[in-house]
Amino acid sequence: MKSLAELQALRDQMKDQMGIRHDAKDNIRVVVGMATCGIAAGARPVLQRLTEEVAKRSLQNVTVAQTGCIGICQYEPVVEVFENGKEKVTYVKMTAEKMARVVTDHLVNGNPVVEYTIGAATEAINQ
Repeated sequence: MKSLAELQALRDQMKDQMGIRHDAKDNIRVVVGMATCGIAAGARPVLQRLTEEVAKRSLQNVTVAQTGCIGICQYEPVVEVFENGKEKVTYVKMTAEKMARVVTDHLVNGNPVVEYTIGAATEAINQ
């Protein structure tokens, strides 16, 4: 059994990690689809990389969340970015490497990575 001091240290550590997930009105909210299809397609490494990149950059205005089925299973793993006053951006067929670029380009610099979005994916299918 852990001592009280060990439990308090663990609580403090987890509070620091969860700080990047708390909701605030002016935050950018990033949601990763973690239903069965998303997990099977590789959503866990995407979520892990997202969380690591946000923590590494100390992005206090970014909330990371998980959700169930987003409803577009053929495009999994799916990541949605919600910003106040802007249209939602839906990233599809995500990988950990793509997620790192989305954090840098979109979350840090404000430039969505258009070639990773659902619009670009459906355009490619229709050609």
